[in-house]
Amino acid sequence: MDIRVVKQVIEDSKDCSNDIKEILRSKKVYLINVMGSPGTGKTSVIIELINILKSIYNIAVVEGDIAGKVDAEKIDALGISVVQLNTEGACHIEPLSIKNILQYFDLNEIDIIFVENVGNLVCPAEYDIGADLKIAILSIPEGDDKVEKYPLLFTEADITILNKYDMLQHFEFDHNKVEENILALKPDANIFKVSTRTKEGIPELSKVLEEKLKATIGK
Repeated sequence: MDIRVVKQVIEDSKDCSNDIKEILRSKKVYLINVMGSPGTGKTSVIIELINILKSIYNIAVVEGDIAGKVDAEKIDALGISVVQLNTEGACHIEPLSIKNILQYFDLNEIDIIFVENVGNLVCPAEYDIGADLKIAILSIPEGDDKVEKYPLLFTEADITILNKYDMLQHFEFDHNKVEENILALKPDANIFKVSTRTKEGIPELSKVLEEKLKATIGK
């Protein structure tokens, strides 16, 4: 199918996050904001979760990138409704852009919207896009100093995924230190060790999402 590509909308977005929450709450749609660096595996994690959850839930995806639609094409190949948001240089997704994109989905038929934010460890964490759940992804090759260097992302995230965990033996990555740093910032954070190649941690992550969905949208 043709992938709809839209541009970033930047205006006064002070009240947009609350508007988004009200709209989605009325439709019983759960919004998940996935954040992390370029190449950390955001798209791969979303795809694995889609493959597990799509038998139960109707899913849509917003793909945020500065340009292009490479990741949107991967989602589209799964038969999932997807909108490509190109920010044209902006390092994050604006709440008003999400509000604008909602019109392209049939919210009466959707249970979950995954938003893959622009690859960045700083800016996406500073903007509330109306998400019910915020996920931070940190991959093993990035190094174990990122939580200390970019604390806001891991403070805001409800779930932190240590991705590409099957590569741990090939890199100097102190996972115990990383977990301690995350929990120091957010004591109730959920931390998952995941590999989209071996599928390690994916079922456990999916189960937690299902529990949150049942508690929020009743399904």
